[in-house]
Amino acid sequence: MSERSSGWNESKSSLEICPSASSCDSTPSEAHQWSALSSRIFHPRSDSGVSSLLPSDSCKYLTWHKIKQHDIQGSQLRCPRVREGPAEDDVSFTRMGCALTPVKRVLGKNKWEKWLQENWEDCTNLNISFQDLGDAYQVENFNRILRRLIRVETLWLVDNSLVDLSAIRLPSCRILNMNKNHLTSFKQLPKIPQIQHLSLAENHIETLTGLSSLQCTPLESLTLKRNPCEFHQNYRKRVFSCLPNLKILDGILKLPEDYSPPETSIFSKMCIVS
Repeated sequence: MSERSSGWNESKSSLEICPSASSCDSTPSEAHQWSALSSRIFHPRSDSGVSSLLPSDSCKYLTWHKIKQHDIQGSQLRCPRVREGPAEDDVSFTRMGCALTPVKRVLGKNKWEKWLQENWEDCTNLNISFQDLGDAYQVENFNRILRRLIRVETLWLVDNSLVDLSAIRLPSCRILNMNKNHLTSFKQLPKIPQIQHLSLAENHIETLTGLSSLQCTPLESLTLKRNPCEFHQNYRKRVFSCLPNLKILDGILKLPEDYSPPETSIFSKMCIVS
């Protein structure tokens, strides 16, 4: 993830208030009034509406990669932001063709340190929803993170305009929420061999083709609300027929009428005349 991928802005120089020379000659009461006035004018109000500085203000312009004294890793984050593109310095450096070898070594070392600090391989619970992936770099960075989630068990990917994750494998994922995306087929799902609870509400899945790819999984609950396939005839019977081990569909337990009747052989209906 880039230095701005956590959604925090880059470091900015803070404004320093230099009292005028006349204030130095003022009385203590006047100095106190000036101090109070300057704090109201020059100190921006925080998001909470409190005019005084909060303990987190010293870190609000830093990316989580740079807060090394707190030893923050990607596996400790729950809702990281990955939607911002690369820094302008990185883009210009790439366009220049990386002319300086020492700079290349430093840049490679920094990338390796960030890779270790991100630590996505040890992440077990992650929510990277609402990313607004509108740029090719953002999508590439997003998929890069997904490919590293080899131990994630609970993953939320809600409202990311996702179209196709068939090239992604999530070997340990048990709970996956992909509501409000642009999936049109079950074939576009990532490889999820251990999935137990899958939610695909509000996508554009029109048919049940490809649903059989989930037969070999321990899938217990499936949500397909507000997909076109929900309005097909015998929708519930067809889903439970394809997934015999499924227990819950769209939040409703498997009902007696959801069981498909046993197939009757054509020969049992024929009359034998001697």
